Order: sequence, then structure tokens, then C-alpha cells
Amino acid sequence: MEDNAVLEGWPGAASVSLFRLNGGLVVPIAHAGDRSAVRAWASVSKMAVSLSFGIEVDWGMHALNEPMGPPGATLANLLSHSSGLGLEESDPVVGVGIKRIYSNIGIDLAVTSIVEDNPPALWLEDRLFSPMGMSSTRLVGRPCSGLQGSLNDLERLALAWLRPDIVSLETQKRFITPYLAELDGIVPGFGKFSPCPWGLGPEIHGTKQHWMGSEWPAQSFGHFGQSGAMMLLDPVNRIGLVALSDVAFGPWAVSLWPQWTNDMHRRALAS
Repeated sequence: MEDNAVLEGWPGAASVSLFRLNGGLVVPIAHAGDRSAVRAWASVSKMAVSLSFGIEVDWGMHALNEPMGPPGATLANLLSHSSGLGLEESDPVVGVGIKRIYSNIGIDLAVTSIVEDNPPALWLEDRLFSPMGMSSTRLVGRPCSGLQGSLNDLERLALAWLRPDIVSLETQKRFITPYLAELDGIVPGFGKFSPCPWGLGPEIHGTKQHWMGSEWPAQSFGHFGQSGAMMLLDPVNRIGLVALSDVAFGPWAVSLWPQWTNDMHRRALAS
């Protein structure tokens, strides 16, 4: 049901969906805002790219231990930000598996390594958008951060991570299990965490006290973006929370999200 109370504290014209799975059925809990407005996903794009790699793994076309990126690195290192590459191409590089350095260039490199001269947009359309009915979503820019789409499509992507709809259960579990779980790292906008668990694309909650709140289980996973978009998923209680914004990530999100995500989780559990 539509409930504008779920947008309390959000600036601008945001849109939010909170839902829960009962068996394989989606139980809507609350939503607000324009579900069809196309907005930038920024780094939440990595959740789509990661799931597309999961399909590649299921089809046997690529393997997580496939050498890729810097010498000694693999596809799994690139997806989990443990390859040693910096945020962008010009940033310093460290050894593979030394620490978790959030890397946009690493995600782009992983995509380029498999599509070669083919457009990444066509790869994403073929692997994910068309099969999932994500008809409003398009890549406008880099794979690491260039997706634009509606809240309806973001919700479809979230469901595909929770059920899962388009990859095997084994692959889904591998992608949401911390990779090199002991590594320290920095979550952009929220600081350093020791350890800083990350899966093969999704950030894993673990014991971090940040945007994922304090009441979501340690196994919870997701991503947020500089556009103010976010996706947070609880695989234990099968709860999903997605949001899009027309106001860029900033101090408002750092202040709001930790308590707001807790409030949404409590609401879902009480439903």
C-alpha cells in the first residue's frame, strides 16, 4: 500500500518499496513515490552487473577463478574489490588480496574482459534486462555506475537476488558470501571498517554500523549509489528494500539511512 510516511526524512522526490517474500510470493509492505520514473542508479548498477556475471558462471562461460585484471587477480577479486586496483585507473595499486579497495575501474575491467569489443549495454540487455522484464533500464555510461531505470525494475532486480529468479541457488550463495572476509576496507561515505566484508558484487553487512543499520542480520547485503539510490536485502527474513532519489547522496543520507533502514526492517518484521 502507498504510504508517504516511508519517505519521511528523504529530500526531493524519492521513491521507495519495502516488501517481503512468503514462500515464492511477494508481499508488498509499503511503497511511496513514482514507481515508473526513470532515475540514475549510480553504483547500485553493480548489483545488476554482478548478477549478470552469475549467469555467466551458471552457463559455464566464465569462472570466478579466471585470471583477470592485475597479475595474480581473478574475476572474483575484481567483483569483491580485492584486486588491489584503486577507485579509478589513475589511483595507486596495491597487491592482490591485501586490502579491500572500492574500485569502479575493477568492475569496468571485468565487464570489458568478457564482452571484448561488444557493447556492455547489449550484454546486460541480453543477460538480464530482457529475461527479467526490466524494460525501463538502460546503460548510459560505464557498467560500474551507468544504469538508469525505474523503481519497478530495481524491485525486479532485488527479487532476483532474494529468490533467486535467474541464477542457481548455489551461485547466489557464492555471490552473497564474504570473499576474503578478513580484509579491512573503506565503504565510501561511511569510513573504514575492520573487517569490511564484501561478496562478489554486493556489500555484506557483517558487523558494520553504517547505512545498513544495526538491526539487519549480518548476512544482509546490497549496495547504494552516489545518486541516492539504494538496495538492501535480508536473506534470512527475506525482506527487500529499494529506493531511488533525485537528490545525490550526501550528509542527508549518512544521517538518515542508519535509523531509517532499521525502521523499515522492524516494519517488515511486524507485517
